[in-house]
Amino acid sequence: MISKAILNSKTQQFIKDEDFSYKVQNLNQRISDYKVKPFLKWAGGKGQLLKEIEKQYPFYDNNIKKYVEPFVGGGAVFFDILNKYDLESIYISDTNDDLINAYRTIKYNSLELIELLKIMENEYLDKDKVQRKQYYLEKRQIFNDLKIKKSNEFNILKASYLIFLNRTCFNGLYRVNSKGLFNVPMGSYKNPQICDEKNIIAISNKLKRVEIKCADFKDSEDFIDENTFVYFDPPYRPITKTANFTAYTSNEFNDNNQIELANFVKKIDKKGAKFVLSNSDPKNTDEEDNFFDNLYSEFKIRRVDAKRMINSDSKKRGNVKELLISNF
Repeated sequence: MISKAILNSKTQQFIKDEDFSYKVQNLNQRISDYKVKPFLKWAGGKGQLLKEIEKQYPFYDNNIKKYVEPFVGGGAVFFDILNKYDLESIYISDTNDDLINAYRTIKYNSLELIELLKIMENEYLDKDKVQRKQYYLEKRQIFNDLKIKKSNEFNILKASYLIFLNRTCFNGLYRVNSKGLFNVPMGSYKNPQICDEKNIIAISNKLKRVEIKCADFKDSEDFIDENTFVYFDPPYRPITKTANFTAYTSNEFNDNNQIELANFVKKIDKKGAKFVLSNSDPKNTDEEDNFFDNLYSEFKIRRVDAKRMINSDSKKRGNVKELLISNF
């Protein structure tokens, strides 16, 4: 369990400081036109595919006034839509409770989060390589202690540690073991930006009208109607036996889950909603593998180029095909 004795003195003082305040008014004025971007690096993030995905935004249809993203992850598509469109209502969700806690913290407690991130950024950048590793491992241990404790008392602190670890760990990877504990080693960034103050405040402002849920994709059904655009970015189906990384949570997303998702997609299609879904293309390694072609045979399937970014062997970080599936 977490002990305040292992938190540094500055963090302890912050937690106790009920009179904490921040000069946010001038900052808000400076970022009124700021374009928000993902506050986390995220394995499988859609930044590189954004130009292809945005070609399929259905907002040319004036009836589309709502947006849903049930596997929000790092939110590249979500933030792009926030920057470009003024919609009536938005719903995002994920089953990763650490991730959703970070979104909620930015929405409701952005200023306190910024203060904690500034403390860690200053402390981390002031250290040499050996000291940084010790500091990183210490914060990773505290983060995992907080995950075990599962207390709302430390939600802001937990969010700050998630962002710190994401900004300083190997490849910005979020990975947990079978016990749900974060186990990614430290990365080798020289001067990582841990506290992106303007972006956090800008995101906080835009999230005021967004419903944020820690929930399964099926829980979004009641929100979805004929006026809704839904983007699905589930954990990708592995294209090789050794490429089975889906551990963004301690739960596996297997072929049965993919089929369950396809059935849900068909259900919202019948409601009149428009959707785009991305996934891996099994034909990268097996031309005879028609898993998704059969599963989504009634919809449009496009194959687009993408880069495999996370692989321990840099020679294997080449172009692959990914699928973009839609009903319009």
